[in-house]
This record gives sequence, C-alpha cells and structure tokens, in this order.
Amino acid sequence: QVQLAESGGGSVQAGGSLRLSCAASRADYSSNCMGWFRQAPGKEREGVAAIAAGKGYTNTYYADSVKGRFTISQDNAKNTMYLQMNSLKPDDTAMYYCAAVRACGGGYPRRYEYEYYYWGQGTQVTVAS
Repeated sequence: QVQLAESGGGSVQAGGSLRLSCAASRADYSSNCMGWFRQAPGKEREGVAAIAAGKGYTNTYYADSVKGRFTISQDNAKNTMYLQMNSLKPDDTAMYYCAAVRACGGGYPRRYEYEYYYWGQGTQVTVAS
C-alpha cells in the first residue's frame, strides 16, 4: 500500500505564493502520473493540475482557473511531487489533495478523480483578500 502525504499548506495574503509537496511513503514507489485536486467548502472536488512523465517527456495539464499561476513538477529521486502556486487569489482557498494512479500509460496527464487510485489526506490553503 502506498500512502501520499501533502505538506506546505497555510494562510497567505492575496498575491502571495505557496509550494505544496506530496511525498510517497514507499521508497520503491514512483508514479509517473500524479495530480492535484482541491475542494472548497460547499463545492465539489476539482482537478487543478496533473503531470505525466516518462523517458524523454513531461506532459502537464492545468485547469483554466490556475493556468499561468500554478506549476506542477515531480522529483522522482525524492518520490515527491510539487505544486508551486503564485499570485494566489481568495478563490484558491480550499483543501488541496494529491493523487497518483496505479498504472500510468499513454503519456497523458489524468484529469479526473476516477482515474486516480492513491490519495493523500489533504493540506489546507487559505488566501485572505
């Protein structure tokens, strides 16, 4: 069983930055397809960003609401995925979850919840206006 653990959440002012991390518990586990989701109070969970990496390629997906502000990346040597969030807005306030698929093929980033098998417990991001 693989466990994912998010960190890096917190409270910031609008316009500020945060970097979220997602670490996999097993040293021998490395998923090439991972993603970040978020859920604000009273709203459904939504996909924020996803990454699919392999030999010689890295493909990413971003929700329109975060394009140009958020950057997803992976460090397989550390079994860790990151989400760099810049120019944060109050609308970005949510619980952020990382997720990983069991089998990654095709080289395309997964956008939807049903495509993911492993989930973290979440880290809270609060952006004050």
